[in-house]
Amino acid sequence: MKIAVSGKGGAGKSTVSAQLVRYFTLNELPVFAVDADPDANLGLILGLDPEKIEKLEPLIELQDVIEAKNAGGGTLVDLNPNVDDVLENYTLHEGPLRILKMGSVKGGGSSCYCKENSFLNAVLTTMLLDRDEGVVLDMSAGIEHLTRGTARGVDMMLVVVEPTRPGVSTAKAVDRLAADLEIGRVYFVGNKIRSDQDRAYLESQLPPERFAGMIPFSEQVLEKARRGENLVGTRDDFLPGLDKIFEMASGR
Repeated sequence: MKIAVSGKGGAGKSTVSAQLVRYFTLNELPVFAVDADPDANLGLILGLDPEKIEKLEPLIELQDVIEAKNAGGGTLVDLNPNVDDVLENYTLHEGPLRILKMGSVKGGGSSCYCKENSFLNAVLTTMLLDRDEGVVLDMSAGIEHLTRGTARGVDMMLVVVEPTRPGVSTAKAVDRLAADLEIGRVYFVGNKIRSDQDRAYLESQLPPERFAGMIPFSEQVLEKARRGENLVGTRDDFLPGLDKIFEMASGR
């Protein structure tokens, strides 16, 4: 299954993404963890070696590889280069997990066919449409890495939202972008919920039937984040409601 996760910066989308990735790996299911957020914190939240994560180059910066995949040469661009070797050689492996950094797209919109964007599009197309492994996309507040073509491979988009006006505003904007790309299953995940008032606020601002879950605020998660510790080491670290979210993604 292929899951995209978006939301306002600081809403907790990377934490939710990491939880979903670990749900795959703790069940021995192969998964690509795709860090498509400019902050690129997913590997650290997963508890991977910081030095290895630092050395992992964003795909957008692999200029020699991008040039080599530009089969047409000159101003011609191969819009569908084979990138299986990229997924093998430029990802960090940890058991059933492969993590990669995307880097920021260049230009605007899916009509931009520069080499770099075509390369990233080919990588996403391969992961989302041509490979059997699971995929968790940790995206920025926007979803600019996705095009109409790659969006067809997304089984579900989760929009992580805090019970604040800016959080809701961002969630609505992401929802509109997802609708433009015709992503069929878009759900909200309320995060950092401290009270019934927080829950009621979110359900008054966004369609209640489209909430995949409400995750309570956790002092434990906050303290682990401050100390730079692995947020998802064992099943005991799973956030409440994660099982339901995963089951919804798998269509159960």
